[in-house]
Amino acid sequence: MGEDTAFSWTGRTDHETEWESFRYHQIIKDEHGNSCGLIGFCSDEGVRRNNGRVGAGEAPNALRAALSNTAWRLPTGNHLVDAGNIVCVGQQMEKAQQELGSAVKRTLDNGGVPIILGGGHETLYGHYLGARKYLGEEKKLGIINIDAHFDLRPYDEQSSSGTMFRQIMENDPNAGYLVLGIQRYGNTESLFQKAAELGCEYICEDELDEKLWGAAIDAFISRHDAVIVTLCMDVVDAAAAPGVSAPSPFGLDPKVVRSMIRKAVGNSKTLSFDISEVNPSLDPDGRTVRLGAAFVNEAVMGFSALGR
Repeated sequence: MGEDTAFSWTGRTDHETEWESFRYHQIIKDEHGNSCGLIGFCSDEGVRRNNGRVGAGEAPNALRAALSNTAWRLPTGNHLVDAGNIVCVGQQMEKAQQELGSAVKRTLDNGGVPIILGGGHETLYGHYLGARKYLGEEKKLGIINIDAHFDLRPYDEQSSSGTMFRQIMENDPNAGYLVLGIQRYGNTESLFQKAAELGCEYICEDELDEKLWGAAIDAFISRHDAVIVTLCMDVVDAAAAPGVSAPSPFGLDPKVVRSMIRKAVGNSKTLSFDISEVNPSLDPDGRTVRLGAAFVNEAVMGFSALGR
């Protein structure tokens, strides 16, 4: 890990002891347990390698700050664990991804649910490594990606925020990939061809309706032993989420993304969730950070509704 980037949870306090008045900053613990565990991944080295606009490495603590005053709506005794941040030092992205994988596995081993706060979308690869180590090599692991892009670029020279799913699909015969929200003109024809070659499943942004994507999620999960969920914030319409490396003029409505998260994490096979590509430096009024925090809250509430 790199330099200390510990976050101090503070915020509005409506009542010191009345649980029903608590907000996120009042229920955070720093111990492992059977609860959701926040893991920050402070890296945008993958974005830099992918020639994107850097700044997402500052997102984990910005998301925590936006979560701090969010009302905590779970019954008495339900807490959230903050496992701190993993920091990519210099260009050592692969080492940081390995460290993230270890943190994800540790949370799963302790009965918790990892909620990873990225970071560039290279976050997903570390997330995947931890889930795969936890499951073992023979289990079928599905990855649901809510994203405008396939991220199936070549990685023969180096990996980046645009290569992770190709790395996984070409090297893990028991992995599956479903991506929701693909932009037709945000991906080259060669990437569509690579998706077909690798057996990836996808639905384009202009084809999405709730019946279609809901059935796709159900069918995909049914074919796998376990699933992880990743959200790239550039899938959201640029008006609602301008603070990303590659904004989408025809991106998804935030309410649609919220519904997808609820659906995906509401299944008992789903192990974990990550959010990536929130870039505070490109978000002057904070709307992307606030929206990202709201999506994290949806994931936490969704997992907790299953008693996890």
